[in-house]
Amino acid sequence: MRSILVLNPKGGCGKSTLVTTLAGYYAERGKSVVLADFDPQGSSMDWVAGRPADHPPIRAVAAWEEPLRVPKDTDYVIIDSPAAIHDHRVLGDLLRRAQSVIIPVLPSPIDMRHAARFVAEMMELRRVVNQEVKLCTVANRVRDHTLAAVSLSGYLESLKLPDGHKLPFLTVLRASQNYVRRRARVEHLRIRALRDPAGPRAVGTGAALAQQYEEPAVITRGGADPSH
Repeated sequence: MRSILVLNPKGGCGKSTLVTTLAGYYAERGKSVVLADFDPQGSSMDWVAGRPADHPPIRAVAAWEEPLRVPKDTDYVIIDSPAAIHDHRVLGDLLRRAQSVIIPVLPSPIDMRHAARFVAEMMELRRVVNQEVKLCTVANRVRDHTLAAVSLSGYLESLKLPDGHKLPFLTVLRASQNYVRRRARVEHLRIRALRDPAGPRAVGTGAALAQQYEEPAVITRGGADPSH
């Protein structure tokens, strides 16, 4: 079983969009998926509740109000986290549940500065609660051919862990009204990811994030585990 936590205390950075995309991707490929929603807003729970009956099942748990019990045959647990987490006990509890953490970052100076502080905070917590958890970033809601795209991509590429290794930067996700339209129809959200945020080259649609996340070279950056 693999557990993936999407985490960033800053609200509005697209955590639930990434969570539902990952959950839908794995479910559509025949995997047994549990979506654990720790956000009292319940956006991910609403998405699961509205999925058409002919879509592959996803088990959803309102983890903010009930115990999270995961069946033994589960392949993936995708965890949605609440915004504005400032209590280290809450952050620590989420980290203990995760093998991997994806941190979505928006293309703005405020978000980039916040990301640097948050990564440092996460590394301190990681030493205490879960030294095995892997961290990575995703540039989210980026518009093609913009200075902001280039700036955010370069910034995330430059982030380093305390031991000097690069913090893995997975991909860039395009800002698109498809998110809004498809979520309104309660369909599986499909993402287009760009390897070059300043150019038009697309990796793919639908599951680009998950496909890149599963690529070992992206996670380990040439064989060395950057999260150790």
